[in-house]
Amino acid sequence: MFATQIARRGFTSGFRAPLRVKHINHDVRRMSTAATSPSTYQTILTETKGSGVAVITLNRPKALNALCNQLLDELVHALEAYQKDDSVAAVVITGSNKAFAAGADIKEMAELTFRDTFTQQLFANTDRIQSIQKPIIAAVNGYALGGGFELAMICDMIIAGENAKFGQPEIRLGTIPGIGGTQRLTRALGKSKAMEMILTGDQMDAKTAQAYGLVTRVVPEAELLDAAIEIGNKIAAHSKLTIAIAKQAVNQAFETSLREGVLVERNLFYSTFSTKIGMKAFVEKAKPAWTNS
Repeated sequence: MFATQIARRGFTSGFRAPLRVKHINHDVRRMSTAATSPSTYQTILTETKGSGVAVITLNRPKALNALCNQLLDELVHALEAYQKDDSVAAVVITGSNKAFAAGADIKEMAELTFRDTFTQQLFANTDRIQSIQKPIIAAVNGYALGGGFELAMICDMIIAGENAKFGQPEIRLGTIPGIGGTQRLTRALGKSKAMEMILTGDQMDAKTAQAYGLVTRVVPEAELLDAAIEIGNKIAAHSKLTIAIAKQAVNQAFETSLREGVLVERNLFYSTFSTKIGMKAFVEKAKPAWTNS
């Protein structure tokens, strides 16, 4: 069964390994631009826009950008290359107007057994997305279902086109979300609404997702990429190191108790005093000259 057929019926996904949080690595080195050359990949497109905003476009339109192993491998490779590229401050992941990603590639997964998924750690490479220190913005038009929805939620924020549809319809295939959908959706929507979506397989439109705080803003679909790049440009104006620290601090709210999260935040806050570029610039009424240290 292909993702195209699945999207029409409203279900998609598979068994995937859980995500792990990794600590910030302050060693940010320049990566050869060849590693992110558009000619390198077959299932994604890459380019840089604005003031250091990288754009990764999922590019399997006939399959509604179903998340096959090759696409995930290439996506993770590109993200890790951008992580090491000093010229990139933020990354936007997007798809087509019809689908951000309609889920996992069911054709690829159909013959797998539990032993296969467990021993192969299916989709375990998505764990590595969690370790990317630079902000990742999901720009979603059309379907974001199953694994595609989970990929969007792994990102640090979601910008949605007015035609966006979100859902976890795995229940209709006799399985459950596996890239953190049961965990992230519950934290984003609350137990009751998340339970309804996961147990019924129903979809949520963009405006409703925004009302729940799952989506940061909704724009006309033709303006989606520009809106995401605009946010990326605003982020790029600040210290890359402080951005990485702030991202880790916010993510702690989802990974630990409130008490533990506040302690982590406090320690990260203290670490920003190692350089006082921003504070000195404020006092002197000057524009800060950010560095990576």
